[in-house]
Amino acid sequence: MFHIVQYRPLRLITQNRLSCRCFKLMLSRPVAFAQIWKSWFSSHSLVGNKNIILMGAPGAGKTTIGRIVGQKLDCPVIDIDDDVLETTWNMSVAEKLQDVGNEQFIEEEGKALLKFSASGSVISLTGSNPMHTAGMQHMKKNGIVVYLDVPTTVIMSRLKSMKVDRVVGQSPGIPLKDILQFRKQFYRRWYDIRVLCAGNVAAEVVAEKVLDAVKRYQNTELETFISTRSARSERSMERDSHKYFSDVVTESLAPDGGLFVPERGLPKFTAEEWQSLLEATYIERAQVILERCIHPADIPASKLAEIIGTAYGENFTCSKIAPVRHLAGNQFLLELFHGPTASFKDFALQMVPHLFAYCIPRSCNYLVVVATSGDTGSAVLDGFSRLHDADKQRIAVINFFPEDGVSPVQKSQMICCQKENAWSVGVKSDFDFCQTAIKQIFTNSEYTGFLTVEYGTALAAANSINWARLLPQVVYHASAYLDLVHQGVIPFGSPVDVCIPTGNFGNILAALYAKKMGIPIRRCICASNENNVLTDFIRTGVFDLRGRKLIHTFSPAVDILKSSNLERYLHLIAKEDGQLVTQCYHQLEKQGHFQLQKDLLGKLQQDLVAGWCSEEDCLAAIHSVYSTTGYILDTHTAVAKVVADRLQDRTCPIIISSTAHYSKFAPAILRALRIAEINQNPLSQLHLLSSYSPLPPVHWGLLETLKKRGNGDHQVCAADMSMLMSHMETLIQNHFM
Repeated sequence: MFHIVQYRPLRLITQNRLSCRCFKLMLSRPVAFAQIWKSWFSSHSLVGNKNIILMGAPGAGKTTIGRIVGQKLDCPVIDIDDDVLETTWNMSVAEKLQDVGNEQFIEEEGKALLKFSASGSVISLTGSNPMHTAGMQHMKKNGIVVYLDVPTTVIMSRLKSMKVDRVVGQSPGIPLKDILQFRKQFYRRWYDIRVLCAGNVAAEVVAEKVLDAVKRYQNTELETFISTRSARSERSMERDSHKYFSDVVTESLAPDGGLFVPERGLPKFTAEEWQSLLEATYIERAQVILERCIHPADIPASKLAEIIGTAYGENFTCSKIAPVRHLAGNQFLLELFHGPTASFKDFALQMVPHLFAYCIPRSCNYLVVVATSGDTGSAVLDGFSRLHDADKQRIAVINFFPEDGVSPVQKSQMICCQKENAWSVGVKSDFDFCQTAIKQIFTNSEYTGFLTVEYGTALAAANSINWARLLPQVVYHASAYLDLVHQGVIPFGSPVDVCIPTGNFGNILAALYAKKMGIPIRRCICASNENNVLTDFIRTGVFDLRGRKLIHTFSPAVDILKSSNLERYLHLIAKEDGQLVTQCYHQLEKQGHFQLQKDLLGKLQQDLVAGWCSEEDCLAAIHSVYSTTGYILDTHTAVAKVVADRLQDRTCPIIISSTAHYSKFAPAILRALRIAEINQNPLSQLHLLSSYSPLPPVHWGLLETLKKRGNGDHQVCAADMSMLMSHMETLIQNHFM
């Protein structure tokens, strides 16, 4: 927190400005001056003795906002341009730039910074200060760097109106837009906090946002996590055992069997903040959104940027990462299959391994345990295989999947992705058994304690029960809406519907979270296959597993009866009433069903509508879309398309999540396209599909996987929890001992 002391400070910008002589003393004898400065302001504290350092492009408003922040905090304000550079050089910055040229100017600026020292102040940097490494390293030692992130189009408009002629790098033949874009890499390198600054927001408002951001940076207690089954009366007693983002990434499941959620919910963006991201790339949008959701004490902005860049920089076949494609009428497809394993799971699982490796303590080994209905397994194995060797030595992965409940290509992927520290084990049961067994293992304190004592190994989960799995999915739902606005399909603020093939409820929950954060999503349409427990629940409020048996369908990733992430949504609409959630899930475990109260069902139906699709309708949709457009839907997307056709009211655009590439389900696709002779070899099936020159093309990553498969082998076990534990211990012994 800020500690404000009432006194009349020495101001450098507004009144009682320091004389040139005084500043020359500071620049020539920084150590002595720093001591005087420190003594003068010993009774005043901003963030200890640190400075608030405002950074941004020319025209970002650093000077104006710095003055306002200084006034609000009653502390000194220093403008590097006016109070340091011009005082040091005895000439204007524009004259200096003209005198020495671009490269030498940056060097001279840096030298001035290295001689500068202050504490407890608000400092406004020049637009080019961040381009000098040594100077910025010196400034960061005693400051919190706040990046005023203003859209490039707004900056260009401001500079034009200001008739600025002193932008470093500005010379004939070099567009100003290119200079500003080039500089962003330096701003991203140095900042601790980002503040989004839309073009029409008043400086006073931005100044308040700066103060709020600094307070957040200082106070980690603001962003703690609770269990979905934690009663309000218990939370005050749990304050000494707060869970933070870095904790929930590694612990995955709460000790009481619930799922972790942010105690104060997710951050909300203003309409202006969302609109400031219209011109941004997918990676830039991900960085901004995730910075708001992950406290910098858990993962600093610079490290988060590195992780996001690694996850999405080269591993996706499409430069747009998650492009939105017009299908027909008011329907758009959000293509989520351009990652290395060709499903939407890649968006989280190219990131989560790096988040996990950063957050775990170095003194402990970890076994990451996964249950998959098809796509998660290969995505987890691929993601963790991309870690640095040092991280692989302390992290092993075991993937349990229903042996007869995934497609041939999905099984091939999981087998091919195996490594010495990463195994795939087929289980003679369904996904629900695998997921339930893992939850029981995680909440078995005797067994997890045994693994820690005997093998020095802790367990972690990479399923969507892990909070870190959900956050990257929020990004693509927000980005899809922004793309429609950017393409001129709708103005910002106009609603859209989204339709999502749903099994474990994680993907659709991410869309609901995006809505809570300010994206104008009107309705989320939950699309099920013949395993339509969720459809019945959303329509009636009764979640009933009694007498239900899992049906194996053409869309195996949603062949799920018991949806884990539904618990998080119920916690949300129950206004964080963990006791109610506990009652529901205890009844589900004991009796196989529960029923929502009427008021909660009403809230649910304001957000969600639901429908389901038969196997015949799924294949018919694939054939129909291909016949009319040449585009091939995968089986899960076809389920969503059928449900969207039935439930949309055509008053707004509808974004259908295309969650996997059709190449993963070649036999069903070939059947839908009514190709009579189907070779049983998966590689031959993909070559046959490719001969039709489809849109999109056959996924190259899957082709490469199948080419190197050979006679890959994997282990198979019975549906017995003790057998799963045995496989886990064997992997631990082989890899860590």
